Amino acid sequence: MINGAHVIVYSNNPEADRAFFADVMGRRYVDAGGGWLIFELPAAELAIHPTDAAGSHEFYFMCDDIDETMKELAAKGVEFVEPITDARWGRLTRFRLPGGGSVGIYEPRHPRATDL
Repeated sequence: MINGAHVIVYSNNPEADRAFFADVMGRRYVDAGGGWLIFELPAAELAIHPTDAAGSHEFYFMCDDIDETMKELAAKGVEFVEPITDARWGRLTRFRLPGGGSVGIYEPRHPRATDL
């Protein structure tokens, strides 16, 4: 039976992004060998959204209070690349990774499967 999920973030600077997740985000990790760090993630959910374009996927962190979370991360030097957007299903933004990519984060308004 499936017992977990593995998320891959592609990066132009994996060393910087690995340091970011360890030092700034405070995520614990294991070294799979040769410096390939695998980070623990908080509880996760999976949603299936309709699209006409195949092969597109997104990853968002979730938080209980996006304003407070942004303040905490900004104090650690995290750059937010979008203002908060207010959607029917939650409040969201994106932050920059040191390697140049960005990751979404949102405060959900919907029931959370992680609360089951």
